[in-house]
Amino acid sequence: MPSGTHTARSGNTQRRRRAVFAGLLVAGAVSGVAIGLSLSRSSHPDAAPEPSTGASATHHSTGSSTTSRDSSSTTSGHSSTTTAAGTAASFPAILDGKVIAIDPGHNGGNFEDPSFINAPIWNGRESETCDTTGAETDGGYTEALFNFNVAQYLAADLEAEGAKVVLTRTTNSGVGPCVTQRAAIGNNAHANAAISIHADGGPSTGRGFAVLEPVADGPNNAVITQSTALGADIRSTLLSQGVEQVSTYDGVNGIQPRDDLAGLNLTTVPKVLVECANMRNAADAALIVSPTWQQSVAKALADGLTQFVMVG
Repeated sequence: MPSGTHTARSGNTQRRRRAVFAGLLVAGAVSGVAIGLSLSRSSHPDAAPEPSTGASATHHSTGSSTTSRDSSSTTSGHSSTTTAAGTAASFPAILDGKVIAIDPGHNGGNFEDPSFINAPIWNGRESETCDTTGAETDGGYTEALFNFNVAQYLAADLEAEGAKVVLTRTTNSGVGPCVTQRAAIGNNAHANAAISIHADGGPSTGRGFAVLEPVADGPNNAVITQSTALGADIRSTLLSQGVEQVSTYDGVNGIQPRDDLAGLNLTTVPKVLVECANMRNAADAALIVSPTWQQSVAKALADGLTQFVMVG
């Protein structure tokens, strides 16, 4: 168990935050804003195409080459309604002006360049490797591909709500970037929230999700409280939407503080890492390879991020 003790927020605080968020939704609906968080990805008029399932040539990704998605390609960032006079009125989408950083963990080409991904970096407390290859199911479905697919669905969901999305990698055929660069991408974007998407390679008898939260170490001191709130919102939406159970082997009630991960140690924006399921468990593995389940994960993450960004 890493250093630091996770203190759960009170039920009263959670209820107050949910009430405030519900009020925002009602207010938006009255104004004619199309902000229903219950939208499924399949209902988005400009939903992204099905993510690719293959990897190709290797190239090294860098922070400078990773750019934000042009949200105009998937959504205008505004919704409109027709007034009594018959003229079209435009309203900001619920996440208009907000920036969300998404980090799909690992990369499809990491297997091909061990010297690069094994290079040591400083994670804020100690040395770790630049990156790893990630886990995979017993059938060979890679974590890198799962992470990338969920990230694509999540980006489309958030952009449909008006957010500017910044991705740490935009393909599944490259190498890296290093975990330090991934943290820097979210920091440099001054993201309102950041999330790192993963799937665990835990004991085959264990299953479920875990939300990993940062422990104060200096660079991240100012965002610990906010990251805890973000983690609670993500946990809540994953459970309320019946996406997956809390981990039976990692953390307590789906929450695990971690002080050994560069992405969390070096963040200066509210951030969590989500282990969506256990790739080495047969039941979880059957979910992981399903595009439908990947979309359900993305929707729950999008709803949790939206609740956090709008309420804080």
